[in-house]
Amino acid sequence: MTSEEMLAQFGPRESMEYDVVIVGGGPAGLATAIRLKQVAAQRGQDISVVVLEKGSEPGAHILSGAVMDPRAITELFPDWKELGAPLAQPVTGDDVLLLSESGSTRSPDWLVPRNFHNHGCYVISLSNVVKWMAQQAERLGVEIFPGFAAAEVLYDEQGRVKGVATGNLGVGKDGQPMDSFQLGMALLGKYTVFAEGARGHLGKQLLARYDLAKGKDTQSFAIGIKELWEIPSTQAQPGRVVHTAGWPMQDDSFGGGFLYHLEDNQVTLGFVIGLDYQNPWMSPFEEMQRWKTHPAIKAHIEGGKRLGYGARAINNGTPQALPKTVFPGGALIGCDAGYLNAARIKGSHAAIKSGMLCADAPTRWPRPWPPAVRRTN
Repeated sequence: MTSEEMLAQFGPRESMEYDVVIVGGGPAGLATAIRLKQVAAQRGQDISVVVLEKGSEPGAHILSGAVMDPRAITELFPDWKELGAPLAQPVTGDDVLLLSESGSTRSPDWLVPRNFHNHGCYVISLSNVVKWMAQQAERLGVEIFPGFAAAEVLYDEQGRVKGVATGNLGVGKDGQPMDSFQLGMALLGKYTVFAEGARGHLGKQLLARYDLAKGKDTQSFAIGIKELWEIPSTQAQPGRVVHTAGWPMQDDSFGGGFLYHLEDNQVTLGFVIGLDYQNPWMSPFEEMQRWKTHPAIKAHIEGGKRLGYGARAINNGTPQALPKTVFPGGALIGCDAGYLNAARIKGSHAAIKSGMLCADAPTRWPRPWPPAVRRTN
């Protein structure tokens, strides 16, 4: 049974109306929500903002471990230190290594391109930062619905985005409704902001529907496989940042590794491989495991234990690959639009800034805001 048939048989959906609906509770989505509330408070207005987060809680789908440039979060919260933001470990040193199968060569600091310099940045658990941002958003009055994934974009008669619907419940393996079937809820907004991350399934639909990538370079993607380790205190180097190129990549495949020392005797490490690799027998996961056996990497984690692991898609294109990010009724932000700065191997600050710019856009948000709407049907 198709979605339209289910809606015809079991509809209409229950709905809730907001001024702004945000899909995705990562850095970009939460920054948008926070900035909207800040701007509204400055104008003496009140707007209703809701964030849909597919994880069980904010941060649950964020892979811990990143180097964060604090410039954007400082713009969003100038007093983030006083507010207890979990940016506690400054970068203390950078190593850029070229690996051979058994050896490594460290690039002299004076030869390392400026985009790889991390002075003034922090080694963070991005999951913890997102949890903290969610607390700040709720303190400002943002509603956050964890455990709800947006499954469908909703359009009005003019083809303008009017909101999203959550997934239907009680659907069998055959796609047919069971006795426990329940239609998903519609969340309707004057504007809907999509912050799903790289290759968001609704973002892909919007890119195609509104031809947002017309005239742009083709976006490229990579997969990043990441692990979190606890290591002996004698090996801990809090704030040490390591990036590698070379082995085990071959056959002109693109890839490289990273290893960051956090506080509390923890290390986050991972390997990124471009998804344009030609060898059909290559396994990105196995390449990452081989990379861990290199003496230059093994020395950091030997005697430790792995606490967690995961993988995610990564935008790897250039500014020329950025699509148009606004369309009737909404916008794409963060990695849903492709704002990762691949040259710096950083994305969280760009995601936060894109959300702030979206919220600040003077030509897109009505002035003054109409009275906040909150209705349940």
